[in-house]
Amino acid sequence: MRLKQRPEDFSVKESFRFDEVASGTHRVYLMDKQKLSTFDAVARIRERFGLKPMSISYCGLKDKQGRTEQLIAVDGADVDMQDEDLRLKFLGRTDRPLSAANITSNRFSVTVRAVKEGDLPLVALAAAEVNRLGVVNYFDDQRFGSLKHGQGYIAKDLLRGDHEAALHNFMAVPSPLDRTDDAKVKKFWADHWGDWAARCPFEGNKKYFRILSALREKPKDFLNAFLQIDSDYRAMQLFTFQSWLWNEGVRRLLQLMFPREHLFPMPYQAGTLLFHRDAAPEALQKLRDLRFPLLAPTTTFTDDQVREAATWALGKDKLTLDKLRVAGAEKLLFFKHEERPALVYPHKLVIGKATPDELNRPHFKLNVAFTLPPGSYATLVVKRLFHFSASVDRHVAASEDFMTVTRDDRRGGARPPPSFKTGPRRSMSGFVQANPPEEGPKTGGGGRPQARRPPQRSGDRGGAPKRPGNRPNSRRK
Repeated sequence: MRLKQRPEDFSVKESFRFDEVASGTHRVYLMDKQKLSTFDAVARIRERFGLKPMSISYCGLKDKQGRTEQLIAVDGADVDMQDEDLRLKFLGRTDRPLSAANITSNRFSVTVRAVKEGDLPLVALAAAEVNRLGVVNYFDDQRFGSLKHGQGYIAKDLLRGDHEAALHNFMAVPSPLDRTDDAKVKKFWADHWGDWAARCPFEGNKKYFRILSALREKPKDFLNAFLQIDSDYRAMQLFTFQSWLWNEGVRRLLQLMFPREHLFPMPYQAGTLLFHRDAAPEALQKLRDLRFPLLAPTTTFTDDQVREAATWALGKDKLTLDKLRVAGAEKLLFFKHEERPALVYPHKLVIGKATPDELNRPHFKLNVAFTLPPGSYATLVVKRLFHFSASVDRHVAASEDFMTVTRDDRRGGARPPPSFKTGPRRSMSGFVQANPPEEGPKTGGGGRPQARRPPQRSGDRGGAPKRPGNRPNSRRK
């Protein structure tokens, strides 16, 4: 099966609410975007109209790959944008920024392609399983973009006090998937790490202006420089690691609750997930009622199995709850305790009629539509519905229209670039995706990309300076 071959193959619409206040300073817009992340769309609006960093609020992050609608609110300014891939529709005014509380649900419509004829009867059976058992409410690949782009878990660098590595992984590790000026800027700073007076010739460098200003004033204060990063992005780095701990903890919890024969694995960007294909009534009821915590120093436990699973997840990185602190920046970089439902049930699940797939002959396509609460991942529901396709048929041919890609040498010339290949590439989740990257970042243990530490410079420990990116992060687990 194939997902997101065309932008219109994946769409999501927010169901929202906000209190309209005619005198409010926050202008509320419906943002319709295509092939743009929420971060990218907000950054474009902010740059186009010269807005301050915290002037735009939104309810949540929407997928880059597809067409999505979501609310945003702009404080103190009227804006209008009608770009081909980004449009705004004014809805009214309110007196406070938007937050997740303004979303009531998300309605998804997903076209699933390259489905084999023999697999079509299995879809109905899988839908019956999902309606009865629900779907484990994991965080999916989209949450772990820093792994896909070779930066690793920046939060781990911060937790162990290696602020230079955290900053280096943020601004000097160009992604092999990035075709924008930002990749060129990151390569420039990878080549000129420590030379803060160097003048980057690319326009995208203005994104790092505050960081560079701080480094030019205090060249060794990497924590202060890291704190110049946009607060939403800083928070996302901690939440990414927190999300991985949640996934690992819930995966372990399922092993404690269910016999092995009731579980099946599914690989994804950050490792392997477990799903249940059957459950005793008592175990299923417990999972329905259970809320597993996003771990923080303030987390407490009332369930012994949850405590055991969370301790196991933390132990994989030799952590405890007390160690989830960023020393020196406790008020600006912190882990927040939240409770997340362990199970989610898609509402109004509708599976359309199978029709011939014009992009993947002789296979079929069908539409899947359903509603999820905020924060749950539609891609996981689809993968659960088509898990038999992921585990059995992992080599569906793709149209050549979506095959050829290129990449820059992300190692700053220190090593020759890898040879290019042509053809469909399998994603970590086991499904083929359109416009696949040629070759992902190098991985460390567990199949996760291994972020690089900043280069050693002459005078730090003696010897000649090393080119950036040549030495992997030996402390990364």
